[in-house]
Amino acid sequence: MGTKLASLIAKANVAPAEVAEEPSRPNVDHRDYVERNKTAWERWAPAHAAAGREAWQGHLRWGIWGVPESEARLLDGIERRTDVVELGCGTAAISSWLSRLGMRPIGVDIVRAQLETAARLQHEFGISFGLLRANAEQLHFGDASFDMAVSEYGVSLWCDPRRWLPEAHRLLRPRGRLIMVTSSPLLLSCKPWDGSPAREWLVRDHFGPDRFEFPGNGAVEFHLTHGEWLRALSRTGFVVENLIEVQPAPDARARVELASLEWARRWPTEDIWVIRKAD
Repeated sequence: MGTKLASLIAKANVAPAEVAEEPSRPNVDHRDYVERNKTAWERWAPAHAAAGREAWQGHLRWGIWGVPESEARLLDGIERRTDVVELGCGTAAISSWLSRLGMRPIGVDIVRAQLETAARLQHEFGISFGLLRANAEQLHFGDASFDMAVSEYGVSLWCDPRRWLPEAHRLLRPRGRLIMVTSSPLLLSCKPWDGSPAREWLVRDHFGPDRFEFPGNGAVEFHLTHGEWLRALSRTGFVVENLIEVQPAPDARARVELASLEWARRWPTEDIWVIRKAD
């Protein structure tokens, strides 16, 4: 890991496959959902280790349906040695593939158990990149530190867009790219209140709060309509270059069962946004 990359990790030199800790920030308002989601993912992390390892193998794929990068082409125009931050990286599979492609990623997550799995996988697969335990809504990196930010069901799902979007904008250099993968608004409109897979009829109002809580798991999710996303991105200083409403392949297998394959072939379960920081 180069000195430039290491210096970005909370201004500290960190050896490969170690987890750096963001310095404590006692005056930061963490809001209730930050601790609730941290607690939930500390509980869920062991069950996701095997799926995390599987995602490190094969080829770079996006989203719950594993859309191949060769099909999605989200990285077109991104050069080697590009500085990337993955916001809410989990077990850091996306960062692992970006590292293999010659980029310089740093994976940020608030759950240490997830990052420790990523560190073990770095040793196993012989890949090195930075790992930082921190709240991705407020980081110590300097302004314009990265060329690209990525969130695949990370901050794009578990953090308040009124807080994480301005932070991503601050971290990016001019014309920097943001790739965001999150659930489709239509999925949420058809998803029962108990969190079970989507139905073939509308269950929820389209217009309503963007904060969602499902009974029994203690976590908090944030889901915006397309119009709300467009307004939030525009206010923050982003320009949308593409929106992919994912239709999985006929033989696709979901990483998480949010809807049946038959449902997902008819209606989108997830959206992939390609966004640029405006000049």
